[in-house]
Amino acid sequence: MQILKSEKSTEQRLRLHYLDGLRGLAALYVVIVHINRYMGQEPVFLQLIGKTLRYGNFAVAVFIVLSGYVLMLPVARSQSGYLSRGLWDYIQRRSRRILPPYYAALLFSLVIAIIVLGLIKFFHFQWHESPQYGEFHPFFSPIDVITHLLLIHNLSRDTLPSINAPMWSVATEWQIYFFFPLLLLPIWRRFGLFSAIISAFSIALAPIYLLNGFLEPAHSWFLGLFALGMAAADIGFSQKPQLTAMRKSLPWGVLAPIFFVVALITEWQALGLDRWIGDSFCGLATACLLMYCTKVIVEGKKVPPVLQLFENRWAVALGGFSYSLYLTHGVVVTVVGNFLLNLQLPPINFIATFYLVAVPLSLLIAYPFYLVFERPFMSNFLKKREVKDAVS
Repeated sequence: MQILKSEKSTEQRLRLHYLDGLRGLAALYVVIVHINRYMGQEPVFLQLIGKTLRYGNFAVAVFIVLSGYVLMLPVARSQSGYLSRGLWDYIQRRSRRILPPYYAALLFSLVIAIIVLGLIKFFHFQWHESPQYGEFHPFFSPIDVITHLLLIHNLSRDTLPSINAPMWSVATEWQIYFFFPLLLLPIWRRFGLFSAIISAFSIALAPIYLLNGFLEPAHSWFLGLFALGMAAADIGFSQKPQLTAMRKSLPWGVLAPIFFVVALITEWQALGLDRWIGDSFCGLATACLLMYCTKVIVEGKKVPPVLQLFENRWAVALGGFSYSLYLTHGVVVTVVGNFLLNLQLPPINFIATFYLVAVPLSLLIAYPFYLVFERPFMSNFLKKREVKDAVS
């Protein structure tokens, strides 16, 4: 009984502390990345800072690995290797968790688009459309709306960036949710963890190379990253001798930064490598980081600085409504950016004002959105993660 209580406590710590903190910091990084895209002829020191804010795709890769980890965690810890309540319950729970905030954010985006179009037509407001920046696009077609409603807008380069661009990853993750119980888990149970990972990457990359880039806009390789998250959960809690030996022997804390550096190197344009390579190394780094943090917590070791960062109460609080922040920030950042562009401020004043307005405003809009459209649809366990409790 004491062992079961300890394991339950460990799982709660994993879910309520460093996982939430990592998710929250990744979401905040995405917000800052999208603001940074407006930077132009700033001083050299600001441009150098800006070079560290070009990896928004890595933050999304972190989200996908986290999803694989969290969904696999109860399966890996169970003795059956199956979803605890069956496939239909799993689909219902995923639907309640993902869809209500998604559709609310889509409606929010469409309403703001109507307002912006009104400003353009009746008040001659100048709207700056650019492929380099702008995550919100008020000019859209009926096809854009329909594909967003069906969560298939990520399958085409034409519809993927329309309306609220960050939503493409929600569609990709939604599609991965069906691969998890119908494909990855059966392969995992029958052939083992590494077969599941190889199968995930093979299935994801085959259409890209065999069908002339088909499914590349959807970042199909994220299915492989999801499998890496599954691996982190399985290795972290498995009782299988081979995986237990890996958990105890490999230097996860060293492998994580090594893989991340490799991911950064693969992003160099001069190398001309496919995008899935850098994302995959980032996924490997994230999986190793999760295994390292898990191992530290389970073994009760001294908390390292990286884990202190993820368990910081403000990071954990941010993680509580990070999904809402991710869904709504693109609209906020783009609208604020367009208003500031119309003011024709000097570069330093522009970027300083942009950060001082867009970041707090994104948070102020995301949190009430979370309370109204996300929290009511959470499980009872997740509802207990009150933001005010995390920071008190």
